[in-house]
Amino acid sequence: MKKLVLASNNAKKMKELNALLAPLGFEVIAQGQLGIPEAEEPHCTFVENALAKARHAAAHSGLPALADDSGLCVAALGGAPGVHSARYAGEPKADARNNEKLLAELAGQADRRAHFVCTLVLVRAADDPQPIIAEGEWHGEILEASRGADGFGYDPLFYVPSHGQTAAELDAVVKNQLSHRGQAMQQLIARLPAL
Repeated sequence: MKKLVLASNNAKKMKELNALLAPLGFEVIAQGQLGIPEAEEPHCTFVENALAKARHAAAHSGLPALADDSGLCVAALGGAPGVHSARYAGEPKADARNNEKLLAELAGQADRRAHFVCTLVLVRAADDPQPIIAEGEWHGEILEASRGADGFGYDPLFYVPSHGQTAAELDAVVKNQLSHRGQAMQQLIARLPAL
């Protein structure tokens, strides 16, 4: 098994990525298991934040590192919460408070279009001059109330018209095929043999 550090301590994200990478011979290790602190995410784009996190984890571990910067972009909010999705309602991070704030911001709004974005960056080393970058987008709309118990983040509010369910109601296998992270992972996986 090739070791790969995940520049995240999100257990649900770790589970999703492990399910996709284990069959390819990768053992994904959360940075927290190695005592690596979380990196700063000061940038205004998903790709810059993901690159900063990947380089940080690789520098601290000496191993290849994978970082994911994702978020929800809502049309009526000019793309917000965007890169601030995890901390939309402030610190400490809390999915329930973020969802409450999103619903409050969209109250009375007819345009509920939204999409999830996932940017994955894999670096072979901290100073990798050619990181592998993959992106995925998942389009849907924001409901007026939560539905479903699975998933995390904004999943209970994110309605997928093609399946008539929210991301939190979808079967995990179906979600991994449709989702922004699943799309980005498929792009990344196609380029992994070069690693």
